[in-house]
Amino acid sequence: MQKPSRDFRILPRFMAFLLSLLVAGCGGGGGGSQDPILGVGGVAALPPTVTAVAPINGATGVPINNPIISAAFSKDMNPATLSSASFTLACPLNAPITGVVAYNAASRVSTFTPASALPPSTLCTATITTGARDTTGLALLSNFVWTFSTGLAPDTTRPRVTMTVPATAVSGPTPDVPTNTAITAVFSEEVAPATISAASFIVTCAAPCVAPAGTVSYAVGSRTATFIPAALLATNTTYTVTITTAITDLAGNQLAGNQAPLPAPSNYVWTFTTAGPVAPPVPVPPVPVPPVPPVPPVPPVSTNVSVLSTNPSSGATNVCPNASISVSFNVPSGLRMDPSTFTAATFAVIGPAPGFTPVPAASVVLDAATGRVATFTPATTLTAGVTYTATIKGGSTGVRDLASPANNMLSDFVFTFTVTNAGACSVPPPGQTNVSVLSTNPIAGATGVCPNASVNATFGVPSGARMDPLTVTSANFIVTGPAPTMTPVTTGSVVLDAATGRIATLTPLSPLIVGVTYTATIRGGATGVRDLAIPANSMANNFAWTFTVASCVLPPPPPSVALGTASSFGTFGGSAGVTNQGTLTIINGDLGTTAVSTAVTGFHDAGPGCTYTETPLNVGTVNGKIYTAAPPPTPACPSEGNAATFAIATQARADALAAYNALLAQPGGPDPGAGNLGSLVLAPGTYTAASGSFRIQGGNLTLDAQGNANAVWVFQMVTTLTVGGPGAAFPQSVILANGAQAKNVFWQVGSAATINAAGGGTMVGTIIAQSGVSFSTAGNVTIVTLNGRALSLGASVTMVNTVINVPAP
Repeated sequence: MQKPSRDFRILPRFMAFLLSLLVAGCGGGGGGSQDPILGVGGVAALPPTVTAVAPINGATGVPINNPIISAAFSKDMNPATLSSASFTLACPLNAPITGVVAYNAASRVSTFTPASALPPSTLCTATITTGARDTTGLALLSNFVWTFSTGLAPDTTRPRVTMTVPATAVSGPTPDVPTNTAITAVFSEEVAPATISAASFIVTCAAPCVAPAGTVSYAVGSRTATFIPAALLATNTTYTVTITTAITDLAGNQLAGNQAPLPAPSNYVWTFTTAGPVAPPVPVPPVPVPPVPPVPPVPPVSTNVSVLSTNPSSGATNVCPNASISVSFNVPSGLRMDPSTFTAATFAVIGPAPGFTPVPAASVVLDAATGRVATFTPATTLTAGVTYTATIKGGSTGVRDLASPANNMLSDFVFTFTVTNAGACSVPPPGQTNVSVLSTNPIAGATGVCPNASVNATFGVPSGARMDPLTVTSANFIVTGPAPTMTPVTTGSVVLDAATGRIATLTPLSPLIVGVTYTATIRGGATGVRDLAIPANSMANNFAWTFTVASCVLPPPPPSVALGTASSFGTFGGSAGVTNQGTLTIINGDLGTTAVSTAVTGFHDAGPGCTYTETPLNVGTVNGKIYTAAPPPTPACPSEGNAATFAIATQARADALAAYNALLAQPGGPDPGAGNLGSLVLAPGTYTAASGSFRIQGGNLTLDAQGNANAVWVFQMVTTLTVGGPGAAFPQSVILANGAQAKNVFWQVGSAATINAAGGGTMVGTIIAQSGVSFSTAGNVTIVTLNGRALSLGASVTMVNTVINVPAP
């Protein structure tokens, strides 16, 4: 029989389950056609499989008050074959439970609703038999069986909204929201899909504005409800979103919103205002020049989504058998990916030829925090010595974002990896080492914590996996007041970051009390936090620390800085040029300098014959255009290296200088790590190097937006910025957490910036330096990635095997 071996907790990685309800208009039907295995043609139709279940296999503490038991399938099923005969529940094994079986064709999910409460503290066994068949008549190969244990009492905790997009502002509407935004709400626990509808997720605006039509959907794996407008929202208009108490959790508890204090149920309401019409670009003042050939227009920046990175990386040969497969997406629209498009059909993993056997998925889940990281978790361990192929489906039937209209990937994205023996893989196999807490913010014993601060903990995970988001909750991450009462602080949300899956943030519902010493505790043991390895690793013991609240207020985040025409440049080499060594460098944006074209070496763009001193060992691709002073780089490329491109470069440098001065003029802020930002988790704000320089060494820097997609970070330094180390062999990265975006991170560098001299690592944000930026060192093959811009006002920018991704505006 099929039996999933992963020891999941209940629900949040349950499935990429989607219930879509049309608010207006009609949708096309599927027709029940069979999808082939991705990347494989001419193969026989495969039998259906169970791809995810809820409660998940091995779950404990399942509520006894009529929980809904669910199973998701890989294919469209014949509803007539899903009944109390083919979907059964027994608590314990020989005590059948009666109930009602239903099937939702849109989501391929069958549910079993018990007719009465389940017995407490009992091992229950759920079974999908081979009587279940797809629409072509194919049956499951064998019975699918999983077990879970009930708790002692009914579930009486109300679900809450933990994050929204657009963000919920403390006072007044959230400003400047793009008109193509999809509106989402993330819940603290799974809610009943049938309660998500146009009647419970309402978007309105005041007359003469007309309330938008659209589609409401719910993704169980991400605990996310989404409203996708049928057309662009109106500009300069305030919208009100209401999530009503008609929404309940799986045990029937109504929503606890923000309109009444607990324990009363209430609606969750927030407002936002859309941005005004986009202003026309500022014209470049005409420069008297002799006649030159016409300059072809710069091709528009692609709005298609693409894959930024994968884990494992493509070609990896030391992947552990218990690994999950994750993919991070670049979304030029600035929105989230559509969770309904992430299924076992659009994110597939198959074995080698000639069989191309699909790997059964325990879940395919899009993260709730950023909506841009998809994770495929195998239902069983992978086989050592086998090379697997992972495919993210593109095109009209593949993954897409939540823009209106949606943007998809132009084509499939395929990568391979090879599994090795557990003892030889890149991280220790699970079960050998428990997870632990590496660092906290506030630190233990801190005495100057502001009342409006959040509480963070960063985990060490020796297995290399992410933390299990269902175990990182308000039940396992708590803050209490002083003895003797140890009164718990009411928690607004506990969120695990999407980028690393290892940073937990607790946000109190109300400000903390000045003068009080609080104790934060993260629970360990069998019922505490744990990772996603197979089997899971827990924390051996509780971890606790204290901090004291003082009379202060965290400063508001700084405003974003306008880059003008410099915004399209991935790199700008001041008046000295840009050089590349290696064959792996890619600039996904423009490249510029006010120097002559010969000061750019090792690059080419799409212009005919537009090659800038490339050699077989130094080839860099610019997926935009190169702007320099005369002369043209080659006789075959008269459209570049002329007066027109020089004028554009001159304006871009002027705009970069204006942005630098704007960053410099912002009020200074703290230096939380005495110059070293490594291993810190920083809230939005301005940070100023007291000694004049910043470095990121000894650990990664994490920027925590705390659910605010408009959060901004400004780092001011009089002299240098150094990323990587200590020593030359330790690359470091900047991690974006809980909605942080690369476009909102700025580095004002008074002299030069050095980014990961050893190669490797991922830097984030727009670097504007007076005296140049350098990436990696000659001879390094490992790619350095910058999700941002490297703009030098004076000296050159040098790079070795570097990839730069310009953020969407």
